Amino acid sequence: MTSTEITESGHVSDAETAALAIEDLGLSYVVRGTPRAVLRGVTFEVRPGEAYGLVGESGCGKSTTAYAALRYLPGNGQIDGGRVTSNGQELTAMSARELREFRARQASMVFQDPVQAVNPVLKIGRQVAEAFEVMGQSRSEAKKSALAALHRVRIASPESVMERYPYQLSGGMLQRVVIAMALACDPKLLVLDEPTTGLDATVEAEVLDLVRDLRSELNSAILLIAHNLGVIRTMCDRVGVMYAGRIVEEGTVEEVFDNPSHPYTVGLLNSIPRQGLRKTDRELFAIPGNLPQIGEPLPTCVYVDRCPIATEKCSTEVPPIVPRSDDHWTRCHFPDRLDEIPEPHEVNEVVEVGTEEVVGINHVSKTFRQRGHDVPALVSVDLGFAEGETLGLVGESGSGKSTLAKTMLGVHEADEGGQITLRGRPMAGKATKRVEESIRSIQMVFQNPDSALNRSWTVRRILTRSITRLTGLKGEEADKRAVEVAEAMRLSPRHLDMRPRQLSGGLKQRVAIARAFAGDPNVVVCDEPTSALDVSVQAAILNLLATLQRDDRTSYLFISHDISVVRYLADRIAVMYVGRIMELGTTDHIFDGPNHPYTEALLSAVPSVDGQAENRIPLSGEIPSPANPPSGCVFHTRCHRFIEGLCEVTEPEMREIAPGHSIKCHLTVEQLAEPVVISEKDRLPEIEAEPID
Repeated sequence: MTSTEITESGHVSDAETAALAIEDLGLSYVVRGTPRAVLRGVTFEVRPGEAYGLVGESGCGKSTTAYAALRYLPGNGQIDGGRVTSNGQELTAMSARELREFRARQASMVFQDPVQAVNPVLKIGRQVAEAFEVMGQSRSEAKKSALAALHRVRIASPESVMERYPYQLSGGMLQRVVIAMALACDPKLLVLDEPTTGLDATVEAEVLDLVRDLRSELNSAILLIAHNLGVIRTMCDRVGVMYAGRIVEEGTVEEVFDNPSHPYTVGLLNSIPRQGLRKTDRELFAIPGNLPQIGEPLPTCVYVDRCPIATEKCSTEVPPIVPRSDDHWTRCHFPDRLDEIPEPHEVNEVVEVGTEEVVGINHVSKTFRQRGHDVPALVSVDLGFAEGETLGLVGESGSGKSTLAKTMLGVHEADEGGQITLRGRPMAGKATKRVEESIRSIQMVFQNPDSALNRSWTVRRILTRSITRLTGLKGEEADKRAVEVAEAMRLSPRHLDMRPRQLSGGLKQRVAIARAFAGDPNVVVCDEPTSALDVSVQAAILNLLATLQRDDRTSYLFISHDISVVRYLADRIAVMYVGRIMELGTTDHIFDGPNHPYTEALLSAVPSVDGQAENRIPLSGEIPSPANPPSGCVFHTRCHRFIEGLCEVTEPEMREIAPGHSIKCHLTVEQLAEPVVISEKDRLPEIEAEPID
């Protein structure tokens, strides 16, 4: 390809002016001496001032593409063909010294986990200053530049932050520090690899606002990789859909998300809960099968084994590039047959939520003792679960969600005066003091199955051990029950004799769910069970949970940062802040409003793949420490509806504003229903710094 040429998609490419141009890139990882193909002829470009998104399942090659863009490849990575250029400079031909100079002055990368991107034993100021010293500044100049950089990313009290170590900062603040270092050279190209994964929706929105404003300020080109399709929709101009190391569709975000033209894109979009979809409407679409193994030969269509409309032609002929509009193309034989893709199954049987309370949480508080001080993590929480009901629990990290779950499970013992009941009968505070029925009745599915499952045991042993402990069954009876539970989780007999390390992330989470259901529990606590999964695997797990609930009338406490997932699965939603329930109501109540101001801010922060209009309500500062909560209403320090002289003086009571819908706020229903419009200057507040311990 010459510097200016028409690509096979029909687009005019200009590698001399593109901030990043990847042309027919092939890349392999050498494993045990054998090259295994990862990227297969990847071609795209990012123009100056443009944001380009890459989406696809884990293992499809997105991060490898990002690392290849800046030549951050592991020792066993080798480029087999093609080239990478930036503003006419060919990175694939640069020496090590030239690459260092390029990265130092023209391009930067922000990695997924900010904790892994910083040195834990160096203070923040020293680390940010190093980025400027690399640019040739003296130590004193670099220190001044580091302070200015922290101001630039809107961290309040940057002088204080400069003197801290990474462990003293929240995830959102630490990600801002990493972005400050990445922007030291005013890069013309900024590569972001899952920069908001693991962050709260509110912090995610703040980080994305920051990147959006800095892009406008510097006219930088951005390559953004994200699992969250809503993030891509709100941040990017164009998007490439990647599968098995090949881009199968590309276009503007509006064209690709509103008029998808490849079966894989359709599958991804149908895997996520959209436009208020609920578990009572239909199942989510879970793409069948798995990605091909790295290095597997894929001579024709890379998606053929999982495609619902594939024919023999797809297995024997390379699919052509089919233009769909001026800036939208797909790599498919049958882009006009997408309406033949089967729709997800309608839900014919709806679980009627029972009237009897299975588990009751009555005036439960939990106080920890730290450094000689009381830290109230939970304050007079009142909740309950009926048979067959899902209660969604949302709130920022540090709000007390996991503490509530562990207190209900008996991991933590509640303070005196509170009570947790099972079908009306009080349970002991500690799990070690509870009777077997209480232990069996409440089980948990953790966020990370890798940490929750014994990697050296087979799935059969994991399940039979839980069955024996919870039900008393042994030998053949326990094994028979394990087979039954595995079948209910869509696990095949061969999976029973495999170990967790041999399973995919989705299969491992199915094993974790199977273990939780081994003793026929009444309530299952799901703590972020899908946050680390691809959208297709997430869809399969959510379908499974909904099916199990319909079959067994199990109740769920479902904790998640992903509010769209909570909306899909939950019957009621509780909103938590600094250990207190601020709002409780049906899912319709929560999403139709009126809402508590905190709920209002949470909902406004959720990026939508449907491109709905945004009026995000920013939350200033960090969530307060439960060791020193604000006076009056604990939310008043961050509230956009704050009433001076009332909110900071008097704590509001929880009051019912409609049958089944309660809010802890001083404002009237009429005041809460009034729309809030946030001005542009208030959209990016500074992040207040907490005092150093």
